[in-house]
Amino acid sequence: MGSRYLNAPIRLAILEADTPVPGIRAKYQSYGGVFTHMFKRACASFSRPVTLESQLILSSYDIVNDPTAYPKPETIDAILITGAKYNAFDSDEWIERLVQFTKCCLEGGRIRVIGVCFGHQIIARALGAKLGRNTRGWEVSVVEHELTDEGKRFFGLEKMSIHQMHRDAVLSFPPGTVQLARTDKCDNQAMYIPGRMISVQGHPEFTEEMVREILDMRKYGGIVSDDIYQDGINRVANKQDGVAVAQAFLRFLHG
Repeated sequence: MGSRYLNAPIRLAILEADTPVPGIRAKYQSYGGVFTHMFKRACASFSRPVTLESQLILSSYDIVNDPTAYPKPETIDAILITGAKYNAFDSDEWIERLVQFTKCCLEGGRIRVIGVCFGHQIIARALGAKLGRNTRGWEVSVVEHELTDEGKRFFGLEKMSIHQMHRDAVLSFPPGTVQLARTDKCDNQAMYIPGRMISVQGHPEFTEEMVREILDMRKYGGIVSDDIYQDGINRVANKQDGVAVAQAFLRFLHG
């Protein structure tokens, strides 16, 4: 890591938009714990490893169950909006509040914004993009992405594979955003505004163990079909680049 990573750690607030499934919850407590684990692995995997504490000061907020659980803007430098089982286009009060908070962060210009899956969709909604069910269906497990030239620069990869778990999608690119990645089932896999926000439709924080449990629960809950489940299980152990994506998030936060 270069000298730009020697500046003060970034105060990153993780906005938890869901509660993990039981096995993940037992091991990591919350999605704040899952993302802490992701960033720890990213810090340890740089060619010159760094500590998480030197890079980030993390805090977590349960924005679904506690309507007042938002950080004061002056106490943070960035937010990360997690994934969720909910629809980002719904009009639930807590979702509307999250959209407005995200919009304020984006418009203020000082607080950087990261979105993952549901968070990616919330950012798109805050920027005026259209969301909806993906007519191409579910996208699950490890999926290879096609990167744009800007995507290759941002992620430091020629091609990228990360876990997916969604059937909703961002159906357009908001004005002023740069496309970073696409897949056969979803054109807006990652979007970027330099110095302001980065969001991905996939799940760099997920591991094989996590996705196996989620797929099992969604199969036996009747949410995904046997075919989708088996296709996902067939790819769940494939090599994936979640750590590289997390490293790109860190570069973005410190850039």
